[in-house]
Amino acid sequence: MTSQKKILMFAACCLVAACSTSPEIVEQVEQPVDVLYRDALNTAIGGDPKAAAPKFEEVERQHPYSDLATHAQIMAAWSFYEANQYARAISALDRFVELNPADLMVEYAYYLKALSYYEQIVDVERDAEMTKLSFAAFEELVRRFPEGTYARDGQLKIDLTKSHLAGKEMAVGRFYLEREQYTAAIRRFNIVIKAYDTTNQVPEALYRTAEAYYALGLSDQSERLYQVAQYNYPESIWTERLANLRADPEQPPEKGMFERSIDVITDIFN
Repeated sequence: MTSQKKILMFAACCLVAACSTSPEIVEQVEQPVDVLYRDALNTAIGGDPKAAAPKFEEVERQHPYSDLATHAQIMAAWSFYEANQYARAISALDRFVELNPADLMVEYAYYLKALSYYEQIVDVERDAEMTKLSFAAFEELVRRFPEGTYARDGQLKIDLTKSHLAGKEMAVGRFYLEREQYTAAIRRFNIVIKAYDTTNQVPEALYRTAEAYYALGLSDQSERLYQVAQYNYPESIWTERLANLRADPEQPPEKGMFERSIDVITDIFN
């Protein structure tokens, strides 16, 4: 057998093998739009949003100019969200808004997009990126629809995400403070005081900043912080502690959680 024939036979065998092992392609049967939509909706109602999403997408694919196609777009996005496929939900929602900017469901699309970010927040102290994306998305929702159906919940989520972000800055600031890196600590606490001034983290940020200033021998700056705390947060425990610190600036800085835990363990075994 010539080498050319051998090559041709080998190519033919490869082709047969490829044909025999390739996955079977399921052909989508053209169906009326209401039948497709009802099937997708029943699948979603039946508790299988992951299976429902592609069925809603098929409604638009087969009947792109029908009235139900627009409904199917938002329902596909909702199904992705319910199935915890957040990246696909966000992509579908962005597409829905782009194609239907005047639709009545646009407000809901913005809300669902923000929720898709919000529900991915796991540990803000390790990774604040998802918290920032959620914060920006809810701000966009409230800015566009200040009197909308989801504005109140959106504002609540904004406040919560701001508190999360402020908490991250506080954790980093305390880390620097405990290691006597006072300038870096002050920088972090100032972010809380200025950028997250409506959160419940501010009274402690004022106290911690005063601690750092006293450690640096800058008592005048600490006095100004005390006046701010006394005026804005007179009932806060942190204002009370700041008053005690002001009376005795030589006392050591308030210990962090880790150091307090070590003290407790030491007391137990001593």
